[in-house]
Amino acid sequence: MFYPLPAYIGLRYVRTRRRGFFVSFISWVSMLGVCLGVAALIVILSVMNGFEGELRSRLLNLSAHATLSGSVTQMTEWPALAARVQKMPGVLGVAPYVEMQGMVGRGGMLASARLRGILPEQESKVADIAPHLLRGQVNSLTPGARSALMGSGLAWQLQAQVGDEITVLIPEVVAGTTELRPRLQSFTITGIFEFGAQEQDNSMVMLYLSDAAALAGRADVPTGLRLRFADIFSAPELISQVNESLGGKFITSDWTIENASYFRAVRIEKTMMAVMLMLIVAIAAFNIIAALVMVVNEKRNDIAILRTLGLTPDEVIKVFITQGLLIGWAGIVAGLVLGLTLALNVSSIVPWIEHTFGMRFFDPTVYYITQIPSEVHAAQVAWVMGVALLLTALATVYPARRAARIAPAEALRYE
Repeated sequence: MFYPLPAYIGLRYVRTRRRGFFVSFISWVSMLGVCLGVAALIVILSVMNGFEGELRSRLLNLSAHATLSGSVTQMTEWPALAARVQKMPGVLGVAPYVEMQGMVGRGGMLASARLRGILPEQESKVADIAPHLLRGQVNSLTPGARSALMGSGLAWQLQAQVGDEITVLIPEVVAGTTELRPRLQSFTITGIFEFGAQEQDNSMVMLYLSDAAALAGRADVPTGLRLRFADIFSAPELISQVNESLGGKFITSDWTIENASYFRAVRIEKTMMAVMLMLIVAIAAFNIIAALVMVVNEKRNDIAILRTLGLTPDEVIKVFITQGLLIGWAGIVAGLVLGLTLALNVSSIVPWIEHTFGMRFFDPTVYYITQIPSEVHAAQVAWVMGVALLLTALATVYPARRAARIAPAEALRYE
């Protein structure tokens, strides 16, 4: 097989068995460092993708993909508005809601709460509540019965059980003044739910739509509509299109806005983790520099002879770039294989480790998530490979240029 002369010589230098033990050791350490760095990056990023997906799933179990809200006048004819929105492209479900902040009390205990009024028969179009009910049923919410479904964390704070009576308090502005006064109503707990997201479990109380609207003083008129789309990631764009088709007079929001702080924190954490783990690859690249510098010192006479035979300085540079790239790229390919193998089999590897060493990564009595999820994203894998390739390529520049500067006469003077 034909090889360009610099590549041929570089490959010979890699395969030769006459290299010193320390040079070979440094080369193997460099390759291993690149391999472990790339593998660790792929596995860690995949696991964090899995946790992000799990977080998104839990947050959206009770939240719609987007909301469309307006004044009492705008929402008076909400059934016709909901039917119109339901026919728009990409919309899977529409349900009315009433949302407000308030306080919930039982006995001498009081806690802040998010109060949401729903129509159980339509709420299933945007959020499936039934699988997350620990006790009670969704259809226990009936008009006029003043029944309520409460999050498990909030129920624990108030030491409340199904059948207990709670007092709901919301602030009300006195007409014609800026004075606030409380509006109170009593409700009976008919169900307790747990979605695995603290924001929902620790503060959410669901009421029947008409009961919530009466409490809010909206006369059976909802705050707005909750929407579910076929593609969750298109929600910001689709809700804007829906609003524009309705004249742009409604207030819109979507899951990326409502949960922005959570996903921003995850992105920052992933970025910092990637930077720290990429330092492993950078350290391995420094080892490649050290190994190549020692090879250059060892091959001074060979370089001088090749120069006298007509090898140009640029070709000498290519010889050692070939050698360095082969070390680095072999480590990157090995890291890619190892990383993908681990990332794609986390669900099998983690239980084996737990069983073998008698340990638990996530205690089910403490954490909602008891298994380590993993999602491999091709774009992230490509990014890791690209950065690793760049670092290893840059690591070959200095030793290669140093080899090209060797003067043949000076190197052979005492030989």
